[in-house]
Amino acid sequence: MQVRRLAAWAALPLAVTLGLAACGGSGGGAGESNPDAAVRIEIAEPQHLVPTNTNETSGSQVLAALFSPLVDYDAENKPYEVAAESVTSSDNTTWTIKLKPGYTFHNGEAVTADNYLDAWNYGAYGPNGQNSSYFFEKIAGYADLQAESGTPKAKTLSGLQKVDDLTFTVTLTEPYSEFKTMLGYTTFYPMPKAAFSAPGVLADGYEQAPIGQGPFRMKGTWQHDAKVEVEQYDAFPGTKPKVAGVEFRIYQQLTAAYADVLSDNLDVIKTIPTENLSTASTDLGDRFQQSSASSLQVLAFPTFQKEFSNPDVRKAISMAIDRDEITKSIFKDSQQPARSFVSPVVAGYRENTIGAAGEFDPAKARAMYTAAGGPAKIQLSYNGDGGHKDWIDATCNQLTANLGVECVGNAEPKFADLLTKLKAKESVGLFRMGWVMDYPSMENYLGPLYSSNGSSNYYGYANPEFDKLLAEGASAPNEEEAIKKYQQAEDLLAKDLPVIPLRYGQNNFGHSTKVKNVEMDLFDRVDLLKIETVE
Repeated sequence: MQVRRLAAWAALPLAVTLGLAACGGSGGGAGESNPDAAVRIEIAEPQHLVPTNTNETSGSQVLAALFSPLVDYDAENKPYEVAAESVTSSDNTTWTIKLKPGYTFHNGEAVTADNYLDAWNYGAYGPNGQNSSYFFEKIAGYADLQAESGTPKAKTLSGLQKVDDLTFTVTLTEPYSEFKTMLGYTTFYPMPKAAFSAPGVLADGYEQAPIGQGPFRMKGTWQHDAKVEVEQYDAFPGTKPKVAGVEFRIYQQLTAAYADVLSDNLDVIKTIPTENLSTASTDLGDRFQQSSASSLQVLAFPTFQKEFSNPDVRKAISMAIDRDEITKSIFKDSQQPARSFVSPVVAGYRENTIGAAGEFDPAKARAMYTAAGGPAKIQLSYNGDGGHKDWIDATCNQLTANLGVECVGNAEPKFADLLTKLKAKESVGLFRMGWVMDYPSMENYLGPLYSSNGSSNYYGYANPEFDKLLAEGASAPNEEEAIKKYQQAEDLLAKDLPVIPLRYGQNNFGHSTKVKNVEMDLFDRVDLLKIETVE
């Protein structure tokens, strides 16, 4: 989501080789660093700014400034402790988490085990409707916090137990060897007592000015569709930022952000617009940067709608799309066509798992589409604030020519608007989705997106055998055995095809002459501890 999670912008290129460094940094120009200056970074309008409700990349970029995770990841994607002193287990079922002393929230509250228990219980409680509730499913007692109607049996997870002020245990329903890896995800941040007006009740106004325990604190409140400002938190006990603050500037159009970077009115654009890719190296020189990313772009089906319920209709649409041509003509060969559901950056990736459905074959596609009774009109919905129009139009042109259908693009103003409609199961036709991993595991590309109750399963896909294989992978004793089960689950997706994998992305970003040491990680986030201003 941490791209982790849903991505608003077009996921720009994954390197042709994965030999690029995990993060691409800029030399960034001459001049002394000025720690008293703030930097300006482009984002889209977040959908939410509550940790357990944030599952898209713009919101997670803001929260990464405000909170410090229990763990982060090294160059080999292995977790290491940050806010946690240790995360240990002897059986992969009961985990003991010890917190580092000295952390305080931005309102002065000391961070304790209770803050994690309160936040996680709030996120897991079904009636709270948190987007990332799914990530607590592995913890014992989660089922008792859910209810399709009425009141759940319990309000707190039985698997969470406080040991002392800096220690708590987490008991899972089944062994899960990658639980420590999960803990770097946004939803596992703590929340202060001030976040709640009563036990389990979020305080009014908290989301407009979230209180975290990270390197930056809110400066004012969230100015919707305009900006979110943060400033350095002096009492932060971890690695200090090298800038005084960050203005996360919200853009509806990437082209406007690009123009601002060129004129030094914006410091970092996280995604170069597709229409500027061919000139970016000339426009920006060495301030045009690239690095590996974990993103995957797909075209998704509302499988709960009759016209898209037949897998043959979905396969025919996939075969009518020339991924290679769009990658070349629209993305200037800066992306890699995708024919699998998992990114090459994680262990267990295999090429071309969708097989024949990924082959461009217009004649076979039209015959299959006609035989399956595909609809005469197709709508492709996308968020207008993400730089997607060009490739959506190109895709529509291909579907019209190759299937003989009427195809139209439908731009929702913001990614948050599209997600809200999808969550309500409003009719939007096919829709584009982008995924950036929440944590480095094959499971993270499968569970949240395709399990029956996955946090980002907006397609209505449900396959009990898929859920079973996913659970068996999660409870496997080691990574090798887990991957075998996950790959079997991916094979089921290839048969059902609830989404069409299109492209793997790469970080293509740029910056002004006023900053240096700009790096982006695999999760679509600017590294806020490394960026510096230039005098």
